Amino acid sequence: MAPSYHRLGRLPSKRHVAFRGPDGELYPEELVGSEGFGGRYSLLHHRYAPTRVAEVRETDPVPPSPSPARHGALRHHLLRTRHQGPDPAGDEISGRRWLLYNDDLRIGVSDFGAGSGRLVRNGGADELHFVHAGGGRLESVFGVLDYRAGDYVLVPKGTTHRWVPGGEPNRHLVLEARGPFHLPGRYQNQEGQLLEHAPYWERDFRRPQELLSLDDPNPTDVLVRVDDRAAVYTLDHHPFDVVGWDGHLYPYAFSIHDFEPISGRQHQPPPVHQTFELDGAVVCSFCPRRLDDGPDVVTAPYNHANLDSDEVLYYVSGSFFSRRGVEPGALTFHPHGVPHGPAPGVAERSIGRTHTDELAVMVDAFRPLAMTSDSEAFDDPAYPMSWLPGAAATELTT
Repeated sequence: MAPSYHRLGRLPSKRHVAFRGPDGELYPEELVGSEGFGGRYSLLHHRYAPTRVAEVRETDPVPPSPSPARHGALRHHLLRTRHQGPDPAGDEISGRRWLLYNDDLRIGVSDFGAGSGRLVRNGGADELHFVHAGGGRLESVFGVLDYRAGDYVLVPKGTTHRWVPGGEPNRHLVLEARGPFHLPGRYQNQEGQLLEHAPYWERDFRRPQELLSLDDPNPTDVLVRVDDRAAVYTLDHHPFDVVGWDGHLYPYAFSIHDFEPISGRQHQPPPVHQTFELDGAVVCSFCPRRLDDGPDVVTAPYNHANLDSDEVLYYVSGSFFSRRGVEPGALTFHPHGVPHGPAPGVAERSIGRTHTDELAVMVDAFRPLAMTSDSEAFDDPAYPMSWLPGAAATELTT
């Protein structure tokens, strides 16, 4: 669910009643809803009907559909994605590179310059962006949402939007999911209010605060994406024409720095760091925190094998004490069924350690993930042998 009900702009007292502009013309309604009529939704009031399409032109998918890796070896992978630099002339959608995928979600990175992006509408997936570097504003039919480094930004399926960087290149970790992203049910009461034990609260979530409400009758292009198909729709007006809306479906931002981590007397398992859930996966936030403080406790994570999930960990910042030599922007991929753990000697050195400043985003996928040709280009082939005594250590484990 979204954090709570929200509204912006001018609205009539009831839904689906005559609501007119100064010229006496009706404002066309648009109901934007998820999961049929059983999920989150919002009701938008436009100056122009959103169906006023002047032209449709087929185009190749942007970004290109994931291309399977040539070699699908069953082993652990370290992807050094920072080797990709931003295209100064590119935007968020052209800057994406898919790294991993299955039938439920796609995981990639986007590096893009400081210019305003094109208008995009993803009609096939919700998008969750983790902003690793840069900042700016997300403009959409729902209004303006400012974002900064460390933010998760949720863009619901079907939202016409564009990313406008704030004068510096951006780096995003991007997740596309067929099903909606939710806050975990165990954090909420039956009314959807966040409970006292939740690691965040409603006040931590930022919503659009300003409508653009443009009255622009000039033709405007929107790139529409649905799964592996794409088309450019030319509307006879600018789509950011909404005069008012309300509901529970809208873009929002949440800073990883507002996540309240949980620690205990012994090492806590990854579910205590869960931030979002979706069909077939969960997203967790590993934040600076006090480490476990029981007698003789080993604060490093133990060796473990995820028997029913593939684990992806994206490194953001800090000192990853379980491994040495990990640079920000690196991503590890541990397929299910194969054990992984701390580097040699780390468990012993972790005894008595009281704090960590590591910052990372984890995705656990419950269906097997496949590598892409782009991820192959970033792959470190020596990584599976990094657990041998004396090997160069390159990874933080959970």
